[in-house]
Amino acid sequence: MSSSPAEAAIAANLAAVRDRIAEACVRAGRDPASVTLVAVSKTHPAAAVEAALATGHLTFGENRVQEAAAKFPPLRPAHPGLRLHLIGALQTNKARDAVRVADVIEGLDRPKLAIALRDAMVGLDRWPDLLVQVNTGDEPQKAGVARAEAPDFLLRCRDLDLPVRGLMCIPPVREDPRPHFAALRDLAARFRLPVLSMGMSGDFEAAIAEGATHVRVGTAIFGSRPAPA
Repeated sequence: MSSSPAEAAIAANLAAVRDRIAEACVRAGRDPASVTLVAVSKTHPAAAVEAALATGHLTFGENRVQEAAAKFPPLRPAHPGLRLHLIGALQTNKARDAVRVADVIEGLDRPKLAIALRDAMVGLDRWPDLLVQVNTGDEPQKAGVARAEAPDFLLRCRDLDLPVRGLMCIPPVREDPRPHFAALRDLAARFRLPVLSMGMSGDFEAAIAEGATHVRVGTAIFGSRPAPA
């Protein structure tokens, strides 16, 4: 059965982004296999995710727990390798739902949430990987642990035996992102954390140059977000 124009566009966009990742890796002297593409499908319908799945892509990102919980569980039986990342700010009262639905939670940024996630993981006996979100620009409107407080927070997470695998950041929009990516890389190296989630549609090549292991790309794959109804 032939694909729809929308499905064909998503497939073409995915191929183009993969090519850009490969080219950025070559420039950085890295193996393209060392970078995981997280296709950020927030606000896009399940049909868009299914179009990406049809190309063999299996790693996706969402921002809202409720949306992720509605969209992804029905897709898992046919795609057992599917990996779902929850990205960004997470309310403490959503911790249990996040643990239930996600394979990776990228928004750990405060002690209260750390405790809520630990209690949820123990209660559900489900242990998604956790990434600490660092507010590298110390922007008051943005989620993430303050840059200066990140080392102590990481030590506290270790005391709680949390499965912290790496770090995530979203640099300030109007600044060169590379110093922020480099700072995150250095912090990860200090704590021997293997995962660096950094870089989005507009700057993922720069993130790859600074050591990103995961890049989060939405618009370049799925197009502009649908307007609210």
